[in-house]
Amino acid sequence: MATRTRRETVYFKHPFKMQGIDRLLSAGPYEILTDEELIEGLSFPCYRRVSTMIMVPAAASCTAAIEMVSISSVDLSNAQLRDARAACDPS
Repeated sequence: MATRTRRETVYFKHPFKMQGIDRLLSAGPYEILTDEELIEGLSFPCYRRVSTMIMVPAAASCTAAIEMVSISSVDLSNAQLRDARAACDPS
């Protein structure tokens, strides 16, 4: 089965929480890794998402260590929506 990994950077303007991560994450850029596998048997290339991970600063570390945390793509989208709404909130 052929697989590929897509990398992208998402930016949060405000501190945020996400399902599966038990702490508040600071605003800033975060690298997202998405693994996809080729759906075989089709007449055109088509991929399905099999995992999504976010790179975050390590929880209990005084160094520049990072950890890769598996997340849901829906949870990532929801966190981005909350961040965008917070930017529009006048209060």
